Amino acid sequence: MTLTIWLTVVSICLLGAMSPGPSLAVVLQQTLRGGRAHGMLAAVAHGLAIGLYAMICISGIGVMIANSPLLFNGLQWAGAGYLLWIGIKSLRSKPRIESAPRDSLSSHSAARDGFLVAFLNPKVAVFFIALFSQVIGIETTLLEKLAYAATALFIDMAWYIIVAWSFSNPRWLGYLKQNVVWLERAFGVVLIALAIRLLVAGFVS
Repeated sequence: MTLTIWLTVVSICLLGAMSPGPSLAVVLQQTLRGGRAHGMLAAVAHGLAIGLYAMICISGIGVMIANSPLLFNGLQWAGAGYLLWIGIKSLRSKPRIESAPRDSLSSHSAARDGFLVAFLNPKVAVFFIALFSQVIGIETTLLEKLAYAATALFIDMAWYIIVAWSFSNPRWLGYLKQNVVWLERAFGVVLIALAIRLLVAGFVS
C-alpha cells in the first residue's frame, strides 16, 4: 500500500462520510435529544458499522450482497422501514419538561440508531466494493486490508463526532432545544422522505 493509494482511499471515504443523508439526520437528531454525549455515541456506533461493512466487503461477502437482488432489496427495505419508524416517532414528539429524568434507554437508542442507519443501508456495500475493487488485488496483504477498513471506520467516526461536537456547542444547543419539538418533526419529515425514496428505488430496481 503506497501513500498515494492510501490518500486516495482517505479522500473518497471522507467525501462519502460528508455527503448528506439519513446518517447525518440521525446523528443530529441524537445530539439534539441527548446532547453531546448521545450525539457522539451515535457517531461512534455509526463508525463501527461502517468499519464492519468495510471488512465484509473486503472479505468478499459484500460482492454477494451487491449481486443478490433479493438480499440487497431486503436490506434496503429493512433500512427504509427503520428510517420510517424513526421518522414517525419524531413527528409524534411532544414538548419535554427539562426537570424530567432522561430515558434510561436513551444511550442505548443513540448507539442503536447510529449503528443501524449505516448497517441497514446496502448502498454502503456497493460504495466499498466500488472503492476497494480499485485498490485491492491478490497481492494485498491482510494487514493492508485491515488498514483500509480501519481508515474507513475512523474517517466516518471522526466526521460525525465533529458534527455532534459542533452542534452540541452551548450557543447552538440552547437555541436548538428551545425549538426541539419543531426540529425533531423536521427531522422526521426528512427521514420519512428518505425512507420513501429508498422504497421507491427498491421497487423500481
